[in-house]
Amino acid sequence: MKPYLYLLIAVLFETFGSTCLQASNQFTRLWPTLGVIFGFGVAFWFFTLVLKTLPLGITYALWSGIGIVLITASGWLIFQQKLDAPALFGIGLIIAGIAVINLFSSAGHP
Repeated sequence: MKPYLYLLIAVLFETFGSTCLQASNQFTRLWPTLGVIFGFGVAFWFFTLVLKTLPLGITYALWSGIGIVLITASGWLIFQQKLDAPALFGIGLIIAGIAVINLFSSAGHP
């Protein structure tokens, strides 16, 4: 379970970094810019820990899928970005893909 905990931590920091990226206003605001550097730095460090156990393809698919869902939620909650029905449907498909990988794929289990 440790690799999945590390993956979750990596995705949370990547979400933080991406949210700061939006708030940095093209790196013109100091604190959000530092948040980008910190968030992505920690995220990639934890990502390397995950890769010691899980295969790259499965890890990246989970990282990307979970990250997309969380960053979309961040944009909606923090920046009031709109989500229409096709966007919500697509996010539902991403969540379904994550579930399929975790429930049915033996490739993603250490």
